[in-house]
Amino acid sequence: MVGSALRRGAHAYVYLVSKASHISRGHQHQAWGSRPAAAERAAQRAPGSVVELLGKSYPQDDHSNLTRKVLTRVGRNLHNQQHHPLWLIKERVKEHFYKKYVGRFGTPLFSVYDNLSPVVTTWQNFDSLLIPADHPSRKKGDNYYLNRTHMLRAHTSAHQWDLLHAGLDAFLVVGDVYRRDQIDSQHYPIFHQLEAVRLFSKHELFAGIKDGESLQLFEQSSRSAHKQETHTMEAVKLVEFDLKQTLTRLMAHLFGDAGAQDRIGWAFGLGLERLAMILYDIPDIRLFWCEDERFLKQFCVSNINQKVKFQPLSKYPALINDISFWLPSENYAENDFYDLVRTIGGDLVEKVDLIDKFVHPKTHKTSHCYRITYRHMERTLSQREVRHIHQALQEAAVQLLGVEGRF
Repeated sequence: MVGSALRRGAHAYVYLVSKASHISRGHQHQAWGSRPAAAERAAQRAPGSVVELLGKSYPQDDHSNLTRKVLTRVGRNLHNQQHHPLWLIKERVKEHFYKKYVGRFGTPLFSVYDNLSPVVTTWQNFDSLLIPADHPSRKKGDNYYLNRTHMLRAHTSAHQWDLLHAGLDAFLVVGDVYRRDQIDSQHYPIFHQLEAVRLFSKHELFAGIKDGESLQLFEQSSRSAHKQETHTMEAVKLVEFDLKQTLTRLMAHLFGDAGAQDRIGWAFGLGLERLAMILYDIPDIRLFWCEDERFLKQFCVSNINQKVKFQPLSKYPALINDISFWLPSENYAENDFYDLVRTIGGDLVEKVDLIDKFVHPKTHKTSHCYRITYRHMERTLSQREVRHIHQALQEAAVQLLGVEGRF
C-alpha cells in the first residue's frame, strides 16, 4: 500500500492504494446506566483465562486490555439497524455508489460489505497495510487487544488485503471500529467507518485519453514482494482526479450543492458519526447509543434522503467532580484512565478534562487533576448517585492504575 499509515482520529482519511505483485502472509443493554461495582471494572487478566466474543474463545495474555463496557457494544451493529441515523447515512452512500457507478453488465460496480467481524488479527490490522512493527499506531494505549494476535479492528482497512486478494477491485466496507481515546462529545471508543476502494488496470485508467495506449502505470524501476515500481506522473494525476471527483460527487449527494497486481487505485474512509452529526445536527456522540424512542423515532423516515433536523431532548443539568492523584513512576497512560472512567461511569460521563499538572519540586512526582462532567441524557442525576460512581472511580484508579490518591 502507498501511504497507508493509519491517521488517528475519526476524521476522513484518503490515500492512494496499490497492491504489490505478492505479499506473504506469515442483551440486555443498559442505555445510560452505570454499575460501579467491581464487575464493571476493567477485567483482571488471570493466566489461562479466556474471553468469549461472537461465538469464539480467545485466550488472554499480557496484551489483553478489553473492558467489559466495550465488550457490551460489540455486535450492536448500529449501522445495520433500520432507521438508525448511522444506517441512514450508510444507505445514502450505498444508493449513490449504486446509481453513479455501474459495471459493464448494468450491475453495481461497487460491492458492499457491512457485516464483517470486528475481530481481526494484528496481521490484518497492521502488517497487511505495511505498518511497521514499531509504529506508534500499534500501541496498547490506543487499541483494544484480545491478546497478542487478535484485536478489535481499529479501522475498516483491516479487511483490504482479504478483499483485494479475493479478486475485488471496487468495494465499500462499513463497520464498527474501536480505538481508545479521550472523552468528550466528539469521541467514543467505538465509532463507525465507511471505506471505499477502487483499482484500475492500465486499460481502464487510460481509456479515452489521447495517445493513452502509449502511457504506462509504472516507471522503469524495481518491484519487490511488498512494493510496486514507482507510479508514473500521468497515472498518479488521473487517479487523483478520479478520487477527487468521487468524493466531490458523494459530498454533493449527502450535503447538496451548498492487492492489484498491475493495477493502481485509490481508497478513502469516512466516519459515519461525524457525517451524521453534521447532517442531522446531533450534538453528542453518546446519543447514537441511546435507545430512547424520542431520539430514534426522529429518524423513521419513508425516504432515506429526507431532510432530518434533530430536535434535542431536554438537556438535564450536569454535575461536575474533580479527581487528582500522583502518577506511578512508570506505566501510566492517559487512555488507561479514560478507559477506566468509561468502565465505571459509562455513558453518564459527558467529558473528562485534564485541568492541572503539577510536578513536586522535591519528590519530582507528577500529579494530574481531571475534571469529570456527569450528565444523564434522559433524566436528572442526583448528587448521591454521582458521588457513589465517583468514589468507585477513585478506588479503581488506585487498585488498577497504581496511582496515589489525593482525594
